[in-house]
Amino acid sequence: MKKNLLLIIFCLIGIQTFSQLRTVNGGFAAPKTGEGLTDRRVDSLNGEIDVLLSGKTKYTDFKIISHKNDTTIVDTTLTLKKHYKFNFLRKDNFELLAFHNQGQTFNNLGYNFGKTSVIPDIGFKAKQFNYFNIEDVDYYHVPTPTTEIMYRTGLEQGQVLDALFTVNFSKRLNIGIAYRGLRSLGAYRRSLASTGNFRFTFSYESPEGQYAIRGHAVNQDFTNQENGGLTDTALTAFLTDDVNFSSDRGRLDVNLNDAESVLEGKRLYFEQTYKILSSKDTVNDKDFSNLKVGHSFTRDSKFFEFKQTTASDFFDFNRISGSIANKTNYLVYDNQLFVDFNSKYVLGKFRVRSGYTTYNYGYENLQNNLVAIENNRLKGDAVSFGADWRGKVKNFYINASGTLIPGSGRLSGNDLLAEAFYKKDSVFSVKAKLRINSKRPDFNFLLHQSNYNKFNWENNFSNIGTRVLGGEFNSKWGNASLDITNIDNYTYFDEDGSPAQYGSNINYLKAKVSKEFKFWKFGFDNTLMYQKVASGSDVLRVPEFVTRNTLYYMDNWFKGNPLLVQIGATFKYFSEYKANAYNPLLGDFMIQNNTEIGYPTVDFFFNARVRRTRIYFKADNLSSFFLKKDYLSAPNHPYRDFVIRFGVVWNWFI
Repeated sequence: MKKNLLLIIFCLIGIQTFSQLRTVNGGFAAPKTGEGLTDRRVDSLNGEIDVLLSGKTKYTDFKIISHKNDTTIVDTTLTLKKHYKFNFLRKDNFELLAFHNQGQTFNNLGYNFGKTSVIPDIGFKAKQFNYFNIEDVDYYHVPTPTTEIMYRTGLEQGQVLDALFTVNFSKRLNIGIAYRGLRSLGAYRRSLASTGNFRFTFSYESPEGQYAIRGHAVNQDFTNQENGGLTDTALTAFLTDDVNFSSDRGRLDVNLNDAESVLEGKRLYFEQTYKILSSKDTVNDKDFSNLKVGHSFTRDSKFFEFKQTTASDFFDFNRISGSIANKTNYLVYDNQLFVDFNSKYVLGKFRVRSGYTTYNYGYENLQNNLVAIENNRLKGDAVSFGADWRGKVKNFYINASGTLIPGSGRLSGNDLLAEAFYKKDSVFSVKAKLRINSKRPDFNFLLHQSNYNKFNWENNFSNIGTRVLGGEFNSKWGNASLDITNIDNYTYFDEDGSPAQYGSNINYLKAKVSKEFKFWKFGFDNTLMYQKVASGSDVLRVPEFVTRNTLYYMDNWFKGNPLLVQIGATFKYFSEYKANAYNPLLGDFMIQNNTEIGYPTVDFFFNARVRRTRIYFKADNLSSFFLKKDYLSAPNHPYRDFVIRFGVVWNWFI
């Protein structure tokens, strides 16, 4: 009911916005701030967009501000990169392998260990691909009320709607409201997905810029029916393309008929700063300026629940009788105090910070007749110290960040990130990075309790040590990246679904190259990823090769160029590997040694743009008509069959 009400509200907002909209031919481009993308270049892409509403309001005034204060501009162009991001995650999922129904989980075709946090999470990672973390929430600054609607069809009476409305009540105060709702039945039994992400953002700056505050409130819920995959007999019928089941996948038997998982999260976050000195206060002393003191507060709560009407032998023979209701709670409070300043001696901006964090993780009133449960909750606190530096010398940039949590508690660890970036105008850019991280495993590896006997444990695992050395090269000739990762005490779920730490080092190499060729009205975009696990391949599994190749045609149709079309096909392939198996009770993946998957897919698309409206048609897995029916997302979980999807992204500006 709440989701339907919110969808109605956003539709009303959009209708009101549209009723007051003045037409503008073409779309808005989204260059990064400082890239120097001229109006002339944007015009060549999108048409006449020099002026919106008045001669003083430009497309560059509609700003999106990230958590790190990087700024982009509202983007209404039609590009191939936008096509890759047109999914319910709204991210390029090149390194992910989707399950058949949107709103379900993803298997990994590659890993990024360079974004590891120092604070352990609740875990249940298979449920968090669509989760908005603090750094995923954007803030806005717009001269007129701005609305964006994204709609996309799903499977079997399914759809996803992502709606945003943001307005500046003055130059100093912005409010944003956004909601992403998804509900999709799926083609197989018990595969319903229903999710919601509500975001409320605000930012304010005092008239003289002395005091500033921004923050957000996020409420998220992810509900999935869990079928445990196809039974062995049903899987054989799928792989052999049995005509009795090819037209109706709902007739295939599944392992679970009454299971459901729910992940919910609520977060309140705000950051405030007070400027003690500004640059105009120190005109005669440039050694030290823009001194700020600040405070940030985070309250983050999550819970994961696995429910089953009747316990079954699918997970464990040793269990209680009757219904299953395993619920895990997690609550974190974090307070940070910091000081910001600029100085010629640090060549940029410097921040010193200290924080105090408390955590509370565990279970309440969970009964198990077979296992004596003594400790059902983990609690503690920790003090952290850190610093951040953003420096610049001409075209050379340096970003560094370090955090230390001393002691021997469950939050003890450290994190160091160093990045060096050089940009030569618009010709090329080079980036090098180093990350050294030490942290405890996520809490569900340390403590887990269940009505199923074998899924009860309490561990005192060592810190996971992660070291990543990488680099990127981007130019008009092509792009390339290389990451070399070394991991100590890698933590995973074994074949039985039990947590374990790998006793040796893992060495993981990931190299990626991409290049787009253009001729006349045609384009050929290519991305190739090569991966090698030199040691530790028995617990960290990835395909050796992943490739995506898109051939497309793009042109303006009809007199006056009212319609821009994009027509093409995408070929994607990943080599065979022993993909991880999905365990719905754990809400996570575990290793397996019986099934190898790897196959090509071909998708066809027809996209178009009319003014600031982008329209998407996509035929998923067209290759299912002429290739073997061996496409799986995980053991016993088929990838999607051929399906046609429709969607639209629409921006309105009052």
